[in-house]
Amino acid sequence: MMLEVVSEARSHGGRQLVLRHGSRATGTPMTFSLFLPPQAEQGRVPLVTYLSGLTCTHANVTDKGEYRAACAAHGLAFLAPDTSPRGEGVHDEEGWDIGLGAGFYVDATQAPWSANYRMWTYVTEELPALIAADFPILDMGRQAITGHSMGGHGALTVALRHPGRFRAVSAFAPIVAPSEVPWGEKAFSRYLGDDRASWARHDAVALLKSGARTADILIDIGTGDPFFAEQLTPERIERAAAAAGQPLSLRRQEGYDHSYFFISTFMAEHLAWMTERLR
Repeated sequence: MMLEVVSEARSHGGRQLVLRHGSRATGTPMTFSLFLPPQAEQGRVPLVTYLSGLTCTHANVTDKGEYRAACAAHGLAFLAPDTSPRGEGVHDEEGWDIGLGAGFYVDATQAPWSANYRMWTYVTEELPALIAADFPILDMGRQAITGHSMGGHGALTVALRHPGRFRAVSAFAPIVAPSEVPWGEKAFSRYLGDDRASWARHDAVALLKSGARTADILIDIGTGDPFFAEQLTPERIERAAAAAGQPLSLRRQEGYDHSYFFISTFMAEHLAWMTERLR
């Protein structure tokens, strides 16, 4: 798989890349961004993967996430994939919470979605293998993962189903129990069909209840988030983690909403917290 450099810019002494390649998993071109800190010029650096939320591409966090200064200070590479396949022939439906920009980090099993919507395979297998091969300065033995909203759901489920791969997991306003809220029910019913057992494999609360465990989890959520009660339901993961003995720090940030103003405010804290666990 050939990587095409879409753009490159210097930032905080490092390199901000945007890259494109043809994906075997999705059958489409895929674009992602990768920040390499200045320490990458001297030796191997740990990798933080960020999974974005509904309606987003790689560009949202790349342009608005304010992560580069902290990544440069701590020597962290920062990877931001897209949220869905895109291109001619890729199925879509009306509504911003399904289809393009809303892949939910699952491999769809239901037609017509199953032709291209294989984001689980893309973010857990294809993309990590691709960047490890093309950027040997990335230390794939020291990884952390984070994400926002739908991407917070993705980060939690990817980590819970890959114990040992990630030394730290964080999330900004994640959908912790998608099987039980409207966003997840809509997406899972279309992508995965009516078998709720398959839904549980992509539900952080259900995974914790079934015995899955991961490294330390840090979650921030704003009390002013309009989706707090109906879609995010943080109390569900608090109860499940407590019952499971899963380390979890869930912080309710007074007055913050669901936007990148919220994410960028706490991004540096999350990256510093990860750095302690990536040493």
